[in-house]
Amino acid sequence: MSAPGAKVVPQNNMLETMIGAAVVAAAVLIIALVYLGKGAGGPAGYEVTARLSKVDGLGIGTEVRLSGIKVGSVTALDLDPVNYLVTVHMRLNDDIKISTDSSLMINSSSLLGTPYLSISPGGDDKMIAAGGVIENTQSVNTSDIMSMVSRFATGAGGSSTPPPAPQSLPSGP
Repeated sequence: MSAPGAKVVPQNNMLETMIGAAVVAAAVLIIALVYLGKGAGGPAGYEVTARLSKVDGLGIGTEVRLSGIKVGSVTALDLDPVNYLVTVHMRLNDDIKISTDSSLMINSSSLLGTPYLSISPGGDDKMIAAGGVIENTQSVNTSDIMSMVSRFATGAGGSSTPPPAPQSLPSGP
């Protein structure tokens, strides 16, 4: 109820509904454009594979680097049930060509850093084609690294001879 003489403000529900619908439509349009933009034509680049005995810490999206620069990423990891080697699928940038004698290893920027795949370029004139395989691979055994750090921290990994005793300087005349 309104008081006598009070002015009633008409509600414009239709305008509020239209504004809400426009906001929802804009959000749906933006999400659709982002989703379709990522999938348009698939990611650029070409795929190569490598087989490693251990891939601790690697996953889909892990960086592939050449000379410290990101040149691709891991797209899939498959375990061979016969020999238990892992096939690592990578997508490399189209402008990066690697020779057939290049090597690949798991690396990390620091002891606790995120692992990445590092390509060491070879010198062969023949390049790995799309769908090719990097044959020279090396897995890093993280348990060996941790045992070395542990030995160093406890002093067990040091030299067996004690350091020389400090010598005093001769006093003046």
